[in-house]
Parts: sequence; C-alpha cells; structure tokens
Amino acid sequence: MAASPSLGRCCLHPPSCSGRTLPFQASCSPPLSQPRVRLSGFRDSHDLISQKTQMHWRHQSRRGCRAMRLVVASAAAAAADPGGAASSGGGEASAVDKLVAFQQAFWKFLRPHTIRGTILGSIAVTARALIECPTPLDWSLLPRAALGVLALLAGNGYIVGINQIYDVDIDTVSKPFLPIAAGELSPGVAWVLCVALAAAGLAITAANFGRPITVLYAFGLFLGTIYSVPPLRLKRFAVAAFMIIATVRGFLLNFGVYSATRAALGLPFQWSPAILFITCFVTMFAVVIAITKDLADVEGDRKYGIQTFSTRLGTRRVTFLGSGLLALNFAGAIALAIKMPGSFRAPLMIGANLVFMVYLAWRTAMIDKEKYSQAGIAGYYRGVWNLFYAQYAVFPFI
Repeated sequence: MAASPSLGRCCLHPPSCSGRTLPFQASCSPPLSQPRVRLSGFRDSHDLISQKTQMHWRHQSRRGCRAMRLVVASAAAAAADPGGAASSGGGEASAVDKLVAFQQAFWKFLRPHTIRGTILGSIAVTARALIECPTPLDWSLLPRAALGVLALLAGNGYIVGINQIYDVDIDTVSKPFLPIAAGELSPGVAWVLCVALAAAGLAITAANFGRPITVLYAFGLFLGTIYSVPPLRLKRFAVAAFMIIATVRGFLLNFGVYSATRAALGLPFQWSPAILFITCFVTMFAVVIAITKDLADVEGDRKYGIQTFSTRLGTRRVTFLGSGLLALNFAGAIALAIKMPGSFRAPLMIGANLVFMVYLAWRTAMIDKEKYSQAGIAGYYRGVWNLFYAQYAVFPFI
C-alpha cells in the first residue's frame, strides 16, 4: 500500500473505525471545547492569559508533540513527557489514556480476525494430535504448547504488520481505520513492533521446537516478507499472492503444529486421514481468503497498480468464484465422510458441512442484494472467516 504519512506532523486527528477520536490523537493545542491544561507552575485564573503564559504553553505543546513522535516499542514511552512540565495528577491521567490508546492501536495492528484463525487452528490441530496419541496426556507439556501458540501469533503479527507498513497508501483509500493509515501508529513504531514480533517468534521456536520446525517457521516469515516488501512485493501478482497465503495458512500452519505436537509427545510424524483432510481443506480455504480479501481494496489497488482478481474480474465475479470454491470444499468434505466412515464421524461431518453450505449461500445472496457495497463486502468477508473458524471448531470431534 504506498508512501508513509509524514512523521513531521504535529497535529493528528485520524478517525477510528467508529468515527470517534481516540485518546492519544492529540493536537498541539487543546480543543476549543475543553479547558486548557495548566502547567504546574501557574495558578488557574479566570483572567485573560498573559502573553508570557501563552508562549510558555506553546513551547510545552511543541515539546509534547516531539515526545509523541519518538514513541517506540512501549506504551509507557509513548505516554512519557520528556519535559516533565505537566502536573503530576494530569500527567498520570494522560499516561493512562495514552497507554489504553496504544493498546487499542496495537490490537488493530495485529488484525484480530487473523489471530482468531491462528489460535483456533493451532488448538484444533493440537487437540486432534492428542486424541490420536495412544498414551495418556502429559500435562507438563501444556506450557510448551502455549509457547508454540505464542510463537504462531508473533509470526502472524509480523506478517500482517509488515503488510500494513508497505500498504499504507492503499489502506488510506480502502481501509482508513487501520492504525498506520489512521496515524495511530507511526511507521517507525510499526517497524519496531514487527522486528520484535519476528525475533520473539524465532527465539521461542528455536528454543523449544528444534531445527526442522524453526526452519519451517523462518520460511513462513520469509514468504510473508516477499509478499509485501519491495522489490519482489509478490502481492502485486494475483496467482503468486494467493499461493503464498495458501501455503502459509494452509500447509505450514497445520503441518507445522501437528508435527511439533507429535514430536513433543515423543511420536514420529505420520499423516492421519483427519490431518490430511484439514490440511487440504484449509489450503483451499486459504485460496478463497486470498482472493476475497481484496474485494474491499479494489479502489486503492487500481489507484496504485496492484493487480488482483478483484481488479481484473470485478467484485461480483470474484464473490461467486470464492463462494463456488468454498461450496466445492464443503461438498468434498461431505463426500469424504461418506466414503471413509471408519476414519470420520460421518453424521457430524456431513451435518456440519451442510449447515456451512447453507450459511455460505445466505451470505452470497446478501452481498448480491446489497449491490456489492462496502458494507455488503465487509459482511461477506466476515462470513468467510466465520466459516473458517467453524470448520476448525468442529474438526477435533469429526
């Protein structure tokens, strides 16, 4: 998405996705509707402010703005006033507000819908590996499993974060609620967060899961990098883009988690029918996510020359393409349950996927009824992710 917003701006009032101004979106001078903040060395008065006091206030405001631009990895640093001019009570309240605002921006930066998918996927695959294990569960392995999920979340955060850094211009057009596009996080802070997430994920993986899993993890980070970062920036090419997303979210996540779980249990890796099914199913599902995620970005992608299926075929055709692929995916799951009743709980697998197909048809009809408006596209894409979560939710029990 393109050139970053200027770091030299002192006054920031970016809109949040709800249209409200967040607490840390401060200007260099206080809003007219609010009383001015008095420095601790001056008495409050109803008289006119002297010229000397006004100059002192402007000087302190400029210092505060410079401090906010120097925020790096922590919210505490973001809330700090290097001049120490504010009164202790007001400074403490401001720090709390800035901490909360930083947390909110960081949560949006992590793209929560992808986090939910990663958590559900890793838990479901781990649960299936434990169900297949012939020995009783060793509860002492739970902390290690939790570290594995943490490493996956760190890798997920790095990939979606690096994408926002390089897509900021497109996001300003198509997704202005994202924190970098909205000015809630500076590119510098975003870079620090991305580097920290990647380093933490690699360190956790290398310390706990051995060389093969660490290599797979690093390969996933590499794919996420070349997807967004010039000169390759493979997201510009529709086929390369969906292949990367399908590989990372489809194959690497499921194979990696299952392999790491069996290694932790002291078991050699071997494919089971259930794991083979979910890996193939989610890989196809990730292809659909890859082509439908750009439905909302058509305007920005066209403006900046990003070639996607949506810019080439149009939103209606891509919607029906995505729904068709998902319907085939669900039909394949039903057929597999009928053909291999000894490997799956056929009634549950068939019933669940029939329900998923009905929900998919309803979501497709709704976006068509809403004429592919931004609200309709958002609802449809949210529905695609809901189906993704649902398949993982039933997976341990099939």
